[in-house]
Amino acid sequence: MRLIGFLVVVIGAGAACAAFLGAMLFALAYHRLPSTEALTNYRPKLPLRVWSADGVLLGEFGEERRRFVALRDVPKPLKEAILAAEDTNFYQHGGFDAAGILRAMVADIVSGHRVQGASTITMQVARNFFLSSERTYLRKIYEIAMAVKIESELSKDRILEIYVNQIYLGQRAYGFAAAAQTYFGKPLSKLSLAECAMLAELPKAPSTGNPQVNPKFARARQHYVLGRMLADGYIDRKAYDAAMAQPISVRGSEAAFANTTASGVHAGVHAEYAAELVRQMVANVYHEDAYEYGLNVITTIDSRAQALAYAALRRQVLAYDRLRGYRGPERHVDLDAPADDKARKRYIAAALAAAPEVPGFPAAVVLAAGPRAVRARLADGSTVEIRGGGLKFVAAALRRHAPRAHRITPGSIIRLARGANDDWTITQLPAVQAAFVAADARSGAVRALVGGFDFRLNKFDHVTQAWRQPGSSIKPFLFSAAIEKGVMTTTLVNDAPLIIPAAETGSTPWQPKDYEPDFKGPMTLREGLAESRNLVSIRVLQAIGPDYAQKYIERFGFDPGRNPAYLTMALGAGAVTPWQELGAYAIIANGGYAVHPYLIQRVTDGTGHVLMQAHPELAEQNAPRVYDARTDYVMNSLLQDVTRYGTAKRASVLHRDDIAGKTGTTNLSHDAWFSGYGGGTVAVSWVGFDQPKPLGAHETGGDLALPIWIDYMAGMLKGVPETVRPMPPGVVQVNGDVYLQEFQPGNGGIASIGVDDSSPAPGSVPAMTGANPAMSQWLQYERH
Repeated sequence: MRLIGFLVVVIGAGAACAAFLGAMLFALAYHRLPSTEALTNYRPKLPLRVWSADGVLLGEFGEERRRFVALRDVPKPLKEAILAAEDTNFYQHGGFDAAGILRAMVADIVSGHRVQGASTITMQVARNFFLSSERTYLRKIYEIAMAVKIESELSKDRILEIYVNQIYLGQRAYGFAAAAQTYFGKPLSKLSLAECAMLAELPKAPSTGNPQVNPKFARARQHYVLGRMLADGYIDRKAYDAAMAQPISVRGSEAAFANTTASGVHAGVHAEYAAELVRQMVANVYHEDAYEYGLNVITTIDSRAQALAYAALRRQVLAYDRLRGYRGPERHVDLDAPADDKARKRYIAAALAAAPEVPGFPAAVVLAAGPRAVRARLADGSTVEIRGGGLKFVAAALRRHAPRAHRITPGSIIRLARGANDDWTITQLPAVQAAFVAADARSGAVRALVGGFDFRLNKFDHVTQAWRQPGSSIKPFLFSAAIEKGVMTTTLVNDAPLIIPAAETGSTPWQPKDYEPDFKGPMTLREGLAESRNLVSIRVLQAIGPDYAQKYIERFGFDPGRNPAYLTMALGAGAVTPWQELGAYAIIANGGYAVHPYLIQRVTDGTGHVLMQAHPELAEQNAPRVYDARTDYVMNSLLQDVTRYGTAKRASVLHRDDIAGKTGTTNLSHDAWFSGYGGGTVAVSWVGFDQPKPLGAHETGGDLALPIWIDYMAGMLKGVPETVRPMPPGVVQVNGDVYLQEFQPGNGGIASIGVDDSSPAPGSVPAMTGANPAMSQWLQYERH
């Protein structure tokens, strides 16, 4: 008995000493604690978000994915799941749970090492904001002291609100709102009880235990949380059983950043190029603050228009690439290198991880190949077999005597896609690029922008960054210059051979040719534009003078430095971007007013306060006139015929009378264009290789670029009334054609060019009186 009594005294004394020492350390730690200002003035790092005009999230930029949510907007089941999983006594304790800490100490002593943390929600907040992640008893004392201080200065609800928004939950998601989007593609308000429980378990192991990385572990932890909720009385047995039985659909890691609407609903719109362009524009103003202050950028992009543009461009690029045949596997790996099957699986996984990830075109490593079947392994470890029609595209590459670089053999890395019957088919990633951009012709508001086939493969934005030769798509602006100098729609221009001396080309003598080898002799200006006859354009430019034409097209937004004043300008030998062409054709489409393409409507902070606002100039309101309304009316008439019977006649499939535009094909078919408008929409499409090379011996803008434009317009103009242009004063109609009043047949107009001796000498055509060369300034944003 004396021994027992002695032991009790010793243990008691030791406990007292430990308590005293703990109290001393706590007191010392408490007085050395930092200020809680970071919490009282809590301002989480919120990413830059880019939205479409109709509320679809197009992009998110920042180190941390986070969506701030007030505690009142956190669903009750999620709040209860968090408390059950992390801190049942949160609303009762003063910052730390003494019983929990005691249990953790006993567990640590029994195991011989640290196995439990016993951190309350307040202690986790203290650790995240003020302390390191090291696991020592001294740091735990500081953590407890900091938690007590936090509890003395902040309310319980405020602490929980900070925790809900600040805690890291894996996959770059900070806070439960971001995690709900990352793992389930939902806002908090749409989470089920089962999903709430799965999110509530994430703080324990956010990186290694989240449902994307380790679904089995996440499911086991979810069951634990549901059990705790049942034990704590938050749910009844019926709700528990239903949640336990509910299947959970977790988004893949790539889908975690897919588009959502403002309410959090998955939208699936690809606007990566537009979002990146917006990011650059905003970062130029706000620098690094752009990625931390929760700025929201509302763009002019329409999600439906964007989806149509993306699909139209991809469809045409894939069709063109398929017609060119299979180029061979992307590369080969040696399947004999690994020592055993387990090592081979790791080897294959590493090879596939290095392959660019392109939605809809998964990479696969060929395990076995023959003329009748190919067996391949995907990145997820599954094995697929391709047979029948799925091999048709690559049949030549499966033959024994196929060139080695083109042959599909075991170890080849190939691309797969789903066929018409959802069967696997072997395909390839296209080598050609394309661009498409569309806008409201009246305001310049960009509704769709696709800068390339796939942003993951090539981040170069071909809409705004690609300076390419415009080919014949420049001709409408040169012909407008000619119309204002007296050239008429019925002026006869000789489509005949011509040799241009070096002095007029700026380099060497030049004998231009047409796409078609024959010459048609004298033809009207209208016919020459509709059929895109090069010799007609050159003779027209020769007549009005390249210097005058260069100055004239500048008013449409073209850079004179990139379009030298030589006769080669008639064939589009200069350089433009699709963005420039969009603005230029918008002027023709809206009646002659200078509107400038713009992408950002407004920028707001996290509270909705407007920081920047666009004030676009509108046609027929405050936008300045670029050129005479009569010239615009005549040019529109000419461009309508291009789509009726000219090089863009396949656009007649749209069955609209207000469709107009111009094709463009450059020398050796390096670039293919179509720029046009209708129904109040203006759009430009382009196809070409990054390193210019021929698209094909007989490929033109009408063959390659126009189909993208038609597909887009077919969707966008469905149900849209046709636009009817009233004939402006000063335009007369004679024998079914239109003319400027002062330049009519036999009354001031030029009868012919290059046909006989009465044709005007080069550069001698007088300028039209009253021509308006006004150019407006680029759209400026008003900052608040």
